[in-house]
Amino acid sequence: MGIGELIKSADWKNEKHVPVIDIPEAVIPGTAFDVTITVGKEIAHPNTIEHHIKWFDLYVKYDDGQLLVHLGHIELTPVTTQSKAVLSIKLEKSGTLIATSYCNIHGLWESSRKVDF
Repeated sequence: MGIGELIKSADWKNEKHVPVIDIPEAVIPGTAFDVTITVGKEIAHPNTIEHHIKWFDLYVKYDDGQLLVHLGHIELTPVTTQSKAVLSIKLEKSGTLIATSYCNIHGLWESSRKVDF
């Protein structure tokens, strides 16, 4: 069994664990832009010691590539931080952003967002 078989995904409007990726309407190659990752955008996710989002990871898979490129990792502290992070990134070519999040009770979740130039 691989880890990919254990990662869950769903429609973020119906599921509070899915990381939502927001980017600007227009992205310019080679120019920095902000990527906002949020868990619980439509349905609030608990943020207690007992039940919380522990971290996010952000990757890109370029259209002409085979591998994932790791862009960032964000650790969250329960109660004091919210399940939201902003990363400033630059992409030179089109690809797909992939975000993962980890809930201490419900495990790994993922979503993706296409970036075209």
